[in-house]
Amino acid sequence: MANDLDEVTGPINEQGRDINVISKQIPVQVGTGSLIFEIALWAVLPLIGGLALLTGALPQTYGLALLVLGALPGLVFLFMKISALAYLRKLQQKIQADASQIDNYLEQRVVVLNNVVGLVAKAIDLDKDVMKSVAAYRSGQNADAERNQASQKIDGIFSRISMACEAYPDLKAQAVIADAMRQNSYLQKEVTAARTLYNDTVGMWNQDVFAWPTKQIVAARQGYTTRIPFTASAETKAAARSVFF
Repeated sequence: MANDLDEVTGPINEQGRDINVISKQIPVQVGTGSLIFEIALWAVLPLIGGLALLTGALPQTYGLALLVLGALPGLVFLFMKISALAYLRKLQQKIQADASQIDNYLEQRVVVLNNVVGLVAKAIDLDKDVMKSVAAYRSGQNADAERNQASQKIDGIFSRISMACEAYPDLKAQAVIADAMRQNSYLQKEVTAARTLYNDTVGMWNQDVFAWPTKQIVAARQGYTTRIPFTASAETKAAARSVFF
C-alpha cells in the first residue's frame, strides 16, 4: 500500500506558501449532548433503581443501592469540574506571568535604550524623535494587543541608533556604548525566549479548553475563549526576508 504522503513523488508548490497567525478568539461552547451527559450521570442509576423497586425486577436491596448510590457518578464529575476550574484559573495566571515576563525584558531594553540615547546625544546631534520615542516606552506596561507593537518599535529605535553610531566610528568604539549594545542583543534573545514560553502556555490553554467533557464544559460555563499567540507584524516579516549581508 502506498504512503498517503510521499515527499519524493508527491505534489509540491514551487512558489512556497507563507503562513500567518489568525487573530481570532474562538468562544468555547458545548451543545445539548453535554447537558444530557451531565443529567445522565445524576439520573440514570437512580432511575433504574426506582424502576426496579416499583416493578420488582431486582431484589429490594439492589434497588435501594442503585437509588442511594446512583448519584455517585454525578458527584465524582462535580469534583472533576471543580478541579478543572481550578486548573484553568491556575493556567490563566501562568499566561499572565509569562506575558509579564515579556514586559519585564522589554522594559529592560528601554532602560538600556535610554542610557544609549543619553550617551549618544552628548556626542552627536541625535534625532529628537528618537528621544521622544524612548520616553514613550519607559513605563514598561503593555496590554496584550500593544506588546508586539511596542517591541517592534523598540527594535526600530535601536536600529536608528546603530545607524547613527555607524557614522561615528569613534563613538561606536566607546566601551560603554558597546556594552549597552551587547546588553540589547542579550535582552532581545530573552524576549524571544519569553515569547516562546508564552506561546507554549497559550497553546496549552487553547487545547485544554476544548478537552471534553470536563474542561470544555467548565470553560463554556465560564465564558472562556481561545487566546491569540505572539504575532509578528507584516513589516517584521518583510524585513526578515531582506538581504542583510
